[in-house]
Amino acid sequence: MGVPTRMDEQLRVRGLVEAQAKAERLFAEVEARGLVSPGAGEREVSDRIRDLANEMFGTTKHWHKRIVRSGPHTLFPYKENPPDRTIGEDDIAFADFGPIFEEYEADFGRTFVFGEDPAKHRLRDDLEKVFAAGRHAFHADLRITGRQLYAEVERLAAEAGWSLGGWHAGHLVGEFPHETVDGARFESYVVPDNDTPLRRTDRAGRPCHWILEIHLVDQERGFGGFHEQLLDLA
Repeated sequence: MGVPTRMDEQLRVRGLVEAQAKAERLFAEVEARGLVSPGAGEREVSDRIRDLANEMFGTTKHWHKRIVRSGPHTLFPYKENPPDRTIGEDDIAFADFGPIFEEYEADFGRTFVFGEDPAKHRLRDDLEKVFAAGRHAFHADLRITGRQLYAEVERLAAEAGWSLGGWHAGHLVGEFPHETVDGARFESYVVPDNDTPLRRTDRAGRPCHWILEIHLVDQERGFGGFHEQLLDLA
């Protein structure tokens, strides 16, 4: 493999940004059509979103398992596989999808609230606020490490009255599959063990690009929410 050129990187950035734009369009249509709805099972909703993606963009692959979780299932981290559950009338749910467009990964997550529970509505609103503040911290410090960004996201969550639901707050993203971008597992995630700067190049000499993943939970009330998208690219 030759040394990556500026044009190579411009194409990579465009591919990642366009992949996310498609994911945004997909989720906007999911909301417009009310595909995440009370009375539907989580697997049914997951299949609805998959079918819509195929309808909008042709047959799509997904680089990680399709996740739709509701109620107490929203507390579980990614690796768990809870049984199917029907979304309730006064519920909270989130969808986390990783569609691949033109061999570039998107990773996109959004939260939906049904009913009038003020705590659930506040959590949903705080997800975007914590994400924006985390992204601001990333842009404010050119040498920020995975450890530092994780600590800041954890602080922001606690300040808002929530805790983090997962062991990491983001990860590398790129050409499919992103797991091969970096050999050392902790260096591929926004975690307390990652003391490397997030702004760096991978082993192929390409700039690293990142997803910021916000999973806020309220263990006492028994629910959580999820919001994720690109961290370093608009």
